[in-house]
Amino acid sequence: MAKSILVTGGAGYIGSHTVLQLLLGGYSIVVVDNLDNSSDIALKRVKELAGDFGKNLVFHQVDLRDKPALEKIFARTKFDAVIHFAGLKAVGESVQKPLLYFNNNLTGTITLLEVMASHGCKQLVFSSSATVYGCPKEVPCTEEFPLSAASPYGRTKLFIEGICCDIYRSDSEWKIILLRYFNPVGAHPSGHIGEDPRGIPNNLMPYVQQIAVGRRPHLTVYGTDYSTKDGTGVRDYIHVVDLADGHIAALCKLSDANIGCEVYNLGTGKGTSVLEMVAAFEKASRKKIPLVMAARRPGDAEIVYAATEKAERELNWKAKYGIDEMCRDQWNWAGKNPYGYGSSDSTN
Repeated sequence: MAKSILVTGGAGYIGSHTVLQLLLGGYSIVVVDNLDNSSDIALKRVKELAGDFGKNLVFHQVDLRDKPALEKIFARTKFDAVIHFAGLKAVGESVQKPLLYFNNNLTGTITLLEVMASHGCKQLVFSSSATVYGCPKEVPCTEEFPLSAASPYGRTKLFIEGICCDIYRSDSEWKIILLRYFNPVGAHPSGHIGEDPRGIPNNLMPYVQQIAVGRRPHLTVYGTDYSTKDGTGVRDYIHVVDLADGHIAALCKLSDANIGCEVYNLGTGKGTSVLEMVAAFEKASRKKIPLVMAARRPGDAEIVYAATEKAERELNWKAKYGIDEMCRDQWNWAGKNPYGYGSSDSTN
């Protein structure tokens, strides 16, 4: 029997790419997503890309905070595990609307965990984030680093990690893997699914992509006086398909008898500066990205990249793609879908 996996937030950017890789891996998938910041078109395209495996995908438009609706889904299907992506993720918005973030991310997760427990499904892969490292004093970031959060969004990730560890301590039947992502970019090589943020993108690459297709005039580079090779901030960018494969590696790891509540970084282990990333995208797209230099943003770290040895050793997973492939696939998606999953007259 194919393993049955519930994927929350499966219509989102990372979720949709992971759902596709899971389907191709022979898993049976149920997606729960409230479509707050995602599109059901992504799942339609996932179904097409999955070919014959597409029939193993079921979608419910449900908010995780709707406990009765979630109970119904669990009553219908016996899940082997849950991959939990669902959550709001804009750092700036979280500073303006902290209660919205705590309500959505924390209440949604607690409800999910309660329903999982009551149905005897105690295997979870949680989508955490490198934001839990705050502004690290040194790099690369290992999983043992002290944790801190610079925003309400980051705090929700930190709280949920703590909740997961506490649940495991209270009941050793639980097996939980916390995946701390670094900076996901790129798109599926087909160009049919990719990142389509609502409103103004918060992250570098979707913003750059929108400049390249003529939707925005220029990129503002915050901070040009960092002590990095070109003065701009350095991050660990990871191809979204590599990230998706990391989830399958984590699912396989859940079958280990001795997994309790474990943490793994998912990154490339290499730092790339803002200007290096822009240059790689210009090369891939043959478009010039106009830049406006600005002062540092409060709360931005100078250099953040992952120590990846633990994931390589214990999950048998390693990122395969470099920034050239990330930019090539990002541009392929943008060129085919300049307005994401919407059309030019939509509210994108």
